Amino acid sequence: MEGYLASIFIGISLGLIGGGGSILTVPVLVYLFSVDAVLATAYSLFIVGTTSVVGSFSYFQKGLVNIKTAVVFGIPSIASVFLTRAFIVPAIPNEIFSVGNFTVTKSILLMLLFALLMIFASYSMIKKDKKTCDEEPQKQQFNYPLILIEGTVVGVLTGLVGAGGGFLIIPALVILSKLPMKEAVGTSLVIIAAKSLIGFFGESGETVIDWLFLSKVIAFAIVGIFIGMALSKKIDGSKLKPAFGWFVLVIGIYIIIKETLL
Repeated sequence: MEGYLASIFIGISLGLIGGGGSILTVPVLVYLFSVDAVLATAYSLFIVGTTSVVGSFSYFQKGLVNIKTAVVFGIPSIASVFLTRAFIVPAIPNEIFSVGNFTVTKSILLMLLFALLMIFASYSMIKKDKKTCDEEPQKQQFNYPLILIEGTVVGVLTGLVGAGGGFLIIPALVILSKLPMKEAVGTSLVIIAAKSLIGFFGESGETVIDWLFLSKVIAFAIVGIFIGMALSKKIDGSKLKPAFGWFVLVIGIYIIIKETLL
């Protein structure tokens, strides 16, 4: 039951602060549902993709999704996440190397990589944003080489660890495409939805998917999204973001300790 309650929390964070919740999906699946880490990264892609579709609806209705940007950033990101799930992840050996009695397995490697990503994500949540949502909109321009590189890197990371990567995408859209913050959040949700779902369907045919379990987790997460959207009318999500960042940091450190020492 704790896992389903945590799934609601994932949705609440998405509805309340516009992202971040997906970074908790893999730890919830691994530690609360006892799902194998490699399978959890696949499940996470589907959960993150589906919840991002739901979360993006309100941004579409408000005209806060920039389709051109989503396509330019999304194409390299979608291609790299698909190729990562189809070829790179299956190619990683089950046992990578040993140090004494400690063996680094494929699952441990992915969890450690995920923990490092969580720590990096927590920094972006904790630090104060210099840009505000009320800034004067700038003329949109594309730094194509950097956008292609950033999209590819985000896609590979998403494919490896199953996180949406909104904390990487949103700053990139603001800095590289000159999007206002709210439009960057809406556009990032569309990119995350597309690349996560396409990456999931790039899974090896040998992966056994428990669709009933996935449906339950997604249902609870979607309930959380609507709770978060309702709360966002009364609570300023930007003020909660640093606190959530500290929580993510603690979870990231816990994963490193658990996977290496416990």
